[in-house]
Amino acid sequence: MKKRLQAASLALAMAATLAAALPARAATWLEMNFWLSGPRYDGWLPACDNPLVLAKIDFRFWAKEVRFWNPRLRISGFGAVREVAYRPWGQDAIPRRFCQAQTLMNDGTRTVTNYSIIEDQGFAGAVWGVEWCVRGYDRNMAYSPNCKMALP
Repeated sequence: MKKRLQAASLALAMAATLAAALPARAATWLEMNFWLSGPRYDGWLPACDNPLVLAKIDFRFWAKEVRFWNPRLRISGFGAVREVAYRPWGQDAIPRRFCQAQTLMNDGTRTVTNYSIIEDQGFAGAVWGVEWCVRGYDRNMAYSPNCKMALP
């Protein structure tokens, strides 16, 4: 029993020494979420015009409208997508990419959508997340006035 314990502690010490000698890398999901060594971010975020980002906004807008406001209202498309800012609060803050897009609604109206792509703010803190606001349709005034609070 004592020999097994000594062998296990030797193996653990060798693994710790080897881990300390490895080059720096981005934090794992466990490290970022439980701050074992402090939150570290690699700054990788999808582009503003990434189809997955725009699809997430489209779906969540539709889900909110169906559930609370107008079940027939949808986003028909996005155009003139542009980046407004990337990491505007410096390297120590959670990486964010702020974007803006012209938005066509299915009722024919045109508006603007302000949104940000945020590192590790998606499902369980393991993927990027999106916060968004469609001007004129922020009925609960979460980003008032006129979606200004969705920008840096």
